[in-house]
Amino acid sequence: MKTLILATGAALMAASAAYAQEVTLRLHHFMPPPATLSKHFFLPWAEEMAAKTDGRLVVEVYPSMSLGGTPGDLIDQAIDGAVDISLTLTGYTPGRFNKSEVFELPFMMEDAEATAAAYYDMIQAELQDGELADAKILAAWVHGPGVIHTAEPVTRLEDMAGKELRGPTRVITDLLGEYGATPVGMPLPGIPEALSKGVINGTVLPWEITPAIKLGELVTNHTEIGGGRALYTATFILAMNWDAYEALPDDLRAILDENTGKEMSRAVAAKMVERDAAGRSVYAGNTIIELPEDEVARWIEAAQPVYDRWIERASDKGFDGQATIDMARALISANR
Repeated sequence: MKTLILATGAALMAASAAYAQEVTLRLHHFMPPPATLSKHFFLPWAEEMAAKTDGRLVVEVYPSMSLGGTPGDLIDQAIDGAVDISLTLTGYTPGRFNKSEVFELPFMMEDAEATAAAYYDMIQAELQDGELADAKILAAWVHGPGVIHTAEPVTRLEDMAGKELRGPTRVITDLLGEYGATPVGMPLPGIPEALSKGVINGTVLPWEITPAIKLGELVTNHTEIGGGRALYTATFILAMNWDAYEALPDDLRAILDENTGKEMSRAVAAKMVERDAAGRSVYAGNTIIELPEDEVARWIEAAQPVYDRWIERASDKGFDGQATIDMARALISANR
C-alpha cells in the first residue's frame, strides 16, 4: 500500500510539473521594430500569450533579422529549429512554394481579410501536407493593396517604361517587367539603401510599411490603383518548427492553437489594412496619384500574360494552374 501511495504521489507530482512547465519560443522576422507587424501585432500577441498562460508561454520577438541570416533564410530557420517561429514571405524563396503564389497574381486580391482567410483555408486543405509540410503553419495572410512609389510620377501605363523598380517576389517582378519596368527582386530591408544609392528609382509596397523605412524621404510620388482593385499583394506565413510545436505541453498547445489559425490570419490582414491609412497620412504632402477606372482597365489587360506564364509554370511543376486560380477565387468569395 505504501509503495502504491508513493507511486501515485510521484505520478501526480510529474503531472503537476508537466502542467507547470514554462516554455520560451523565439519568433524571428525581417520587419523593423516600428513596422505594423512588429509593433502593432507581434508584441501585443506575445503579451496576450503570456497573459492567457499565466506567464508559462513566453514569446520572444526578434525583429530586423537580429538572430542572423537573410530574409530568404527565415523559413529554413524555423524548419531546422534554429528558431521556434519565423515570419516570412513565401516569395522570398522563389520556386519553392509555387501554389501559394496564386494569391499574389495581379488583381487577385480585393479584400485582404477574405484573401488571408482563403489562403489559410487552402493551406489546411492541401498545402500543409504539400509544399508547406516541413513546418507547422500557425497563420497565413496578405497585406493591403500594393502601391507604386517612384521618384518620377506614374500616371499611366506608359510611365512604367524604363523605371528600375523593386519587387518582393517573382510574380510581382514578372508583373513589373510586363509593364515595361526593369524589375529588381529585393527583400524589404534592402529598399532604403538601394534607393539612396540609385540602384532602383522606385518600389512597390503597401502604405502601412512605408513610414517604418522612411520611404517618403526617398521618393515623393505614390500611385494607387483606383476602381477598388489591388495591383498586387504578397503572401506571408508564420511558420513553427514541428518539434517545438509537438513538444509543447498539451494545455499550452491548445492555447496556441486557439490564438493562431484562421482568425489570426484574418486579424493580421485587418491590422495591416487598418495601418495603411496611417501610413498614407504621413505622406499627405507628397504627390498621391489614383489611376482612374479606364486606366486601371488597361493595367488589368496588360497583366494577363503574367497569368498565362504562371499557369504554364504550374504545369511544369505538376499541378493545374487554372484549377488553382479557380479554387483561390472561390475561397476568397466564400470568405467575404
